[in-house]
Amino acid sequence: METAATSSPAPDQYARIASPLHTFLVLAAQMGLALRAMARLGHMGAAANMDRVQIYDRTLISEWFMLALVLLGVWWNGSPLAAVLGDRWRSVREVLRDAGIGVAFLFVSVMLGAIFGGHGAAPDRAVQFLFPHGGVEIALWISLSVTAGICEEALFRGYLQRQFMALTKNAPLGILLSAVMFGLSHAYQGLGHAMQIGVLGAMSGILAYWRKSVRPGMIAHALQDIMGGLLAGRIGH
Repeated sequence: METAATSSPAPDQYARIASPLHTFLVLAAQMGLALRAMARLGHMGAAANMDRVQIYDRTLISEWFMLALVLLGVWWNGSPLAAVLGDRWRSVREVLRDAGIGVAFLFVSVMLGAIFGGHGAAPDRAVQFLFPHGGVEIALWISLSVTAGICEEALFRGYLQRQFMALTKNAPLGILLSAVMFGLSHAYQGLGHAMQIGVLGAMSGILAYWRKSVRPGMIAHALQDIMGGLLAGRIGH
């Protein structure tokens, strides 16, 4: 009885939550934003003339725009928004459980990155410039990190991973394709960092698939971005 219970897939495991055309539009929009980021950083040789606050503001807008585009397609298809955002917390215990899983996942991912040398790679000058300095920028960075945790996990693990699984009828392949797109969307950070981020995306995809929720991944993602930016900004300063 235990074997049958664990091996039976969920009935809606491979159900599409939006149309394939909508997924194509989402991918095109995301790749357009990634190419724009690469072009912007390519002109960041004179970093002193760049406004970090303006960059943070634009990134916040683009993150929420992508989430809105995803949710619009899911709603239009008649699918529940919880498929992308995760089920609503019903108790403090559920919040603490997801927070604990997220922190544990963050610890494991940082340790693995340190073991395999990923976190030892120094970001290039343009990426280093993006890290915050001063109270206003730190506050905006924290807001941006929380936004990235919510929007990117909803986009890549809540939406694209589900769509790729549905289109390929294969869960590992869906996780892999979503991780590849996650890495490509961060290609402006350089090939090495994009590959590292892609691996992290695969780990986050496995976590979301196991927990059937993006909430722990959102927490881990936000915390990692917050700590990474604040530590790098302090060292660079």
